[in-house]
Amino acid sequence: MTVTIALPEEPEADKVPRKVKITPEIAAEFLSRNSVNRRLDNGQVEALREAILRNEWQVTHQGIAFDRSGRLLDGQHRLRAIIDAGVPVEMFVFDGLSEDAFPVLDTGKRRSAADTLSSTGEKYLTLLSSTIRHVLLFRTMPNEPWTGVRSRVSNDRILAEYKANVDSYRVAVTVGRELAKHMFASQTALAVGYFLTTEAAPAADIDDWISGLKSGANLDPGDARLVLREVPKDTVKRGSRRRLDMRDQVSMYIKAWNAWVRPEAAGELVLRSLRKKEKMPMPVEERFTR
Repeated sequence: MTVTIALPEEPEADKVPRKVKITPEIAAEFLSRNSVNRRLDNGQVEALREAILRNEWQVTHQGIAFDRSGRLLDGQHRLRAIIDAGVPVEMFVFDGLSEDAFPVLDTGKRRSAADTLSSTGEKYLTLLSSTIRHVLLFRTMPNEPWTGVRSRVSNDRILAEYKANVDSYRVAVTVGRELAKHMFASQTALAVGYFLTTEAAPAADIDDWISGLKSGANLDPGDARLVLREVPKDTVKRGSRRRLDMRDQVSMYIKAWNAWVRPEAAGELVLRSLRKKEKMPMPVEERFTR
């Protein structure tokens, strides 16, 4: 059975472009014209689907393109995401492109999260964007791997999160860079750990925590800061059999923080990589003053 989709009329003299509200039904019909596109990237489809469901879809110059014979040249990932989301969105549709245009579509450099943040005037954009990305992963999938297609975070989400917490991220990046000089973990992991723990306990004596991590001076043997400082630095190096990934590093920071906040409940602090099915620790939310 052939399904005919009625689309909005466009002026005969100007068929390119036109803004169309693309429903899942229209998306399916458009996809049926696909004959020359790339292999579908399921991770990209999932990222777009989630953006649609979060109501974060924005109309840009990137849309759907057909050649002169009506074949789909560009937009298969967007169309598939609309179908999977089951939600209509608006985008531009370009008709009548030359078949010769296909090889040059999407050949520009993909905009990174750091590129997206460049307009903010912040320093250390790569570290900043990585910190924000991993904070968002902590919030949305703390007990799943932070690698692979499911761990992709859109640039829009990263920019929105930055705007919501500008000062906190600025301080976290500064602290992450400084602590990495004294400890085993990466700048990103330390910035993420700092952001998450201080967000949970803003009344804590952060200066005391940080100074102890930097120097280790006059700390009792069981002090959580000293235990964290003494994690071997080679555990994060490439090729190390004991290498800790980002989730491991963040989890160890949080475990040490929690033990420092509530030493009476911590017992003996042992810092190690997350075991199979072990859940990511959550920063204690106790509001306290040391």
